[in-house]
Amino acid sequence: MASITGELLLLNPWRSFSYLDQNGAFPWTQTKTKEHKQKHKFTLSSKTTRKGVVLALPFDLSPPPIDHDLLQDIVATEGAKVSDDGIVETFGNDDQAFDAADNGVVVADLSHFGRIRVSGEDRIQFLHNQTTANFECLHEGQGCDTVFVTPTARTIDIAHAWIMKNAVLLVVSPVTLRSISEMLNKYIFFNDKVEIQDITKQTCFFVLVGPKSNQIMEELNLGDLVGQPYGTHQHFSVNGMPITVGVGNVISEKGFSLLMSPAAAGSVWKTILSQGAIPMGSNAWEKLRIFQGRPAPQKELTNEYNVLEAGLWNSISLNKGCYKGQETIARLITYDGVKQRLWAIRLSAPAEVGSLITIDGKKVGKLTSCTSGRKENGYFGLGYIKRQTVSEGDTVIVGDSVPGTVVEVPFLAGQRSLTRSSSS
Repeated sequence: MASITGELLLLNPWRSFSYLDQNGAFPWTQTKTKEHKQKHKFTLSSKTTRKGVVLALPFDLSPPPIDHDLLQDIVATEGAKVSDDGIVETFGNDDQAFDAADNGVVVADLSHFGRIRVSGEDRIQFLHNQTTANFECLHEGQGCDTVFVTPTARTIDIAHAWIMKNAVLLVVSPVTLRSISEMLNKYIFFNDKVEIQDITKQTCFFVLVGPKSNQIMEELNLGDLVGQPYGTHQHFSVNGMPITVGVGNVISEKGFSLLMSPAAAGSVWKTILSQGAIPMGSNAWEKLRIFQGRPAPQKELTNEYNVLEAGLWNSISLNKGCYKGQETIARLITYDGVKQRLWAIRLSAPAEVGSLITIDGKKVGKLTSCTSGRKENGYFGLGYIKRQTVSEGDTVIVGDSVPGTVVEVPFLAGQRSLTRSSSS
């Protein structure tokens, strides 16, 4: 084994998943000068062939036992305040972080989100049948969003999936981790070669959000991922610990996600901050989620609403054959049966979640999320409103007397309605 020093993660990323050698390794070349290498912190584990070509070690996500506490490193960040359940609520910079998500770059620790590893020979077919996306058309190194629904297409959660060599990794909400794990295990039949493993505590998960995310990726020699399709991911090694870097994050197709061993997470966190990223706590993250329009379990994703009402078109395949909820989804589309849709609402005052949305005194919907606006200026919410009752810019009343303006938001605006001829 040769130890090669690199800035944060690597000297050059694996160039392509199509360049596998006979051992399944990915070729890359060492290009940094000796002086450059000496001043950087991390060690990239690698393998050197007789011809001097350096090969990154192939791996699938299965980290060793960890005794490192990432929270200690994050709490050391100035202004950090931690909740009783160990989540950093704020770094005392919520307004700055929120602005950076629009104009710079933020890094958020989402290690409390659930991570489920699905392995076994039948894993692709299994997930293909259990969720809304077409897994059979995906290949190693690709990814997608997929929705867990009930048999009647009511929403449970959106999962972000990475297709790895020997497994599929699912990132889910912290509030649905247990129920989704139990549900998946329930549907494994006797002859199915599928294994479900909760690896949340064995891994850490960061996301980068903001227009300058690409710049940080370039600085970390991860520029080959910039401009790649949503869900594209590659594997690297920090001090012998695995790290996977992917395109997009759980609220946007832009930005990046980093999945890693906790033993490497503290160093990765500090290095990302040193590159100019602003840390974002869970309070600001929730505000960002609402402003982006990303539906969340127990709020917009509940047994009251189906997957089409939630507008999650990018996560749905209409042509892949039978899967849970497929009959209901097909019927809703065939008979134009979607009665309501999710909108964002700019509010003039705070409103209680669950409040009715009305027009001229008539009920047209319900508020599902609400947060204060930018720098506490106004308020912003999400809510379901009956179709054909409002358009963007229309005024509604939330609760007894709070005026609101219906607006589009990035996550929902980016969802593309599908037809049977256009979906995969």
